[in-house]
Amino acid sequence: MKKNKAIILFGLLDILALIFLFFTYGPISYFRDLWITTSMTTMNHRYLAHVLYSDKTIYQVLSENYLKEVEENTDTSQIDFSEIKEQEHYESIYEEQVLKKEEGNDLYKVVPLSGSGYKGHMVVIYDPSRVELAIAEHLGTNGEVLTKMSKRLSFQVGINAGGFADAGGVGSGGIPTGTVIHNGQIIYRGPETGWTGGLIGFTNDHVLMLTKDSPEVAIQNGMRDAVEFGPFLIVNGKRAIARGNGGWGVSSRTVIAQRQDGIVLFFVIDGRQPGHSIGINMVDLTNLLVRYKAYNAANLDGGASTDLVINQQLINKPCGIGGNGERRLPNAWIVK
Repeated sequence: MKKNKAIILFGLLDILALIFLFFTYGPISYFRDLWITTSMTTMNHRYLAHVLYSDKTIYQVLSENYLKEVEENTDTSQIDFSEIKEQEHYESIYEEQVLKKEEGNDLYKVVPLSGSGYKGHMVVIYDPSRVELAIAEHLGTNGEVLTKMSKRLSFQVGINAGGFADAGGVGSGGIPTGTVIHNGQIIYRGPETGWTGGLIGFTNDHVLMLTKDSPEVAIQNGMRDAVEFGPFLIVNGKRAIARGNGGWGVSSRTVIAQRQDGIVLFFVIDGRQPGHSIGINMVDLTNLLVRYKAYNAANLDGGASTDLVINQQLINKPCGIGGNGERRLPNAWIVK
């Protein structure tokens, strides 16, 4: 009996090994491309690609799956703040989800999102003047989880913003990557992100500005608050050009966007959680943004950093380790 069980066990292991080898090195490139692009666009897990594939294969896959950004800065004059009016008929269900306010709440609305392999939320913010950048209490030393930050600063809605490196050990999250601008001042210059993109922030006139200009020039042009990250997904209504799966694999995503009527959109997509949400790639993510008429939109830090807090309550399911999955963050986009 024991011998038969051992034979069955080894037979199953052989089958699993063959399946693994087929998906990893077989003729269907989907898994290979997904594994490499997802791994190589993380801050700390690029080794996962190198464990299975040669440098040559990784280079080939990345050259076939990428996102080419629009080579423009935001034209802030194209944002025309409009009064939001209730309508009897909307041109689409997506316009109704954005424009039809919830009774008793003129500031924001939460819309659940779901698609092939992903679940998440969109927050519609009707007053862009209420959007600002929040800074961790001990920036440069330790980050701060978003639920704690929300209690300290008493904001209504918050999402994670820029990327970061750990200053005081794994999970400390204290060092922002790139430049951070707050209230028109450069408050931090961290290490380069290594990603495409640039400065993502709001002007004194409450327009979401995406720019490749230097921080000094951005401030001269009216930038009030900003973090440095990317890629830029939509600029002036023009979407980034994607090849293959867009080059970023599938993961949790956080995106900030603004429509041409001035409405600000926060997108938070959960990921890395089989049975709940695997995540979304950049192609499907950009399609989602276009569906809701994003005119300017940029990718923020994602993965285990993806967070949505409303009225001091964690709304999404972060995929970090321990507790409720939250990670310490250096900054956040908030609605006060």
